[in-house]
Amino acid sequence: MSRSERLFRLLQALRTLPSPVTAEQLAAETGVSVRSIYRDIESLRMSGAEIGGERGLGYCLVEDGSLPPQTFTRLEIEALVLGLAQVRHLGDPALARAAASVLGKVVATLPSAGQQHIQHAVSQVHRFNQRPPPAVDLQLLREACWREEALQMAYIDRDGAASDRKVWPLSIVYVDSLLVLFAWCCLRQDFRMFRLERIQHVENVGETFRPRRAALLRQYLSQLQPNATESQ
Repeated sequence: MSRSERLFRLLQALRTLPSPVTAEQLAAETGVSVRSIYRDIESLRMSGAEIGGERGLGYCLVEDGSLPPQTFTRLEIEALVLGLAQVRHLGDPALARAAASVLGKVVATLPSAGQQHIQHAVSQVHRFNQRPPPAVDLQLLREACWREEALQMAYIDRDGAASDRKVWPLSIVYVDSLLVLFAWCCLRQDFRMFRLERIQHVENVGETFRPRRAALLRQYLSQLQPNATESQ
């Protein structure tokens, strides 16, 4: 890990972890020694970051000179907190971590009053019924969508029938109680929704369908009715 990457990871940990955060916690979060944390804290201070605290007591990021200051209204802050909280409840660990990272960056750019508004936001999110967890790696699906690469997958449909499908993944859709994959099914030669908890196995087949994803997704969305959420 380069020094610049190490300092960036430390700064991000200071943004996101509840303060005060100890050197031991920062070391565990960034994967370096406690001794390195002490040195890197001083490096960040010399570069303009105002970091409160000291050895044995813990640290907190008072002012982050690496990000420009932001001005949000109280209602805009409520919207940010609520939206990012929704992301954390989607059942997608990678997106949940990304949402926490985004919130940490936003907090670091706000004046003290804005930081207080975030800490004491009025709007909250709680879900009593969680989505069924997907059986496959969501990051693999995301990467395939971004790169427009075909996937081979083993799937169990709503009647319990198993099949092997080659699909062109178009979008991961978070509906009220389900996670579904919008895709072009090469077996059926048509658009399909696949419930993620029914996908038993998936792998990249090394075949691209670039640059058709955007056009196919627009075509599929134009065919769907507003309440069309039925999947196979």
